[in-house]
Amino acid sequence: MLIAIIWGLALGLLLFSLFQDKAKTWRSLLFAWKFFRSMALPVLATIWAIGFLLTFLTPSLISDAVGRESGWRGIALAAVFGSVALIQAFIAFPLAGSLLRQGASVSAIAAFVTTLVMVGVITAPLEANFFGRKFTFWRNFLSFIMAVIIALIMGRILG
Repeated sequence: MLIAIIWGLALGLLLFSLFQDKAKTWRSLLFAWKFFRSMALPVLATIWAIGFLLTFLTPSLISDAVGRESGWRGIALAAVFGSVALIQAFIAFPLAGSLLRQGASVSAIAAFVTTLVMVGVITAPLEANFFGRKFTFWRNFLSFIMAVIIALIMGRILG
């Protein structure tokens, strides 16, 4: 029902925009279409790669690596993987849900998602160009520490 309301609202606002300024609305729609086309292939490839990867990662392997019994090792593994992975959040959340259903612990999933968003090892050189190496190091280091603390708290609350 909520989705129908959102689509109806979007359609209504689009029609309102068309009545206000047809040319500007069409330019905006063309821009949105070009953006969608440029993002469709990378997003589909990422979804395919994750699905392909999950066919080889058995629930027992996931449980052993990042399950409840893995303890600190699983949290650290997930945090390190999240720090170096360059995955968009809209891909990471469904992946995290799949891993959780296959036996990963809440703490490990929280560490993965939090470091994925907060820590950027791959993007650190670019960040260092703008903000300096010292700032980049401390931001990433403190973000990593905070992500692990958040993971432990999430594991305690939801685990």
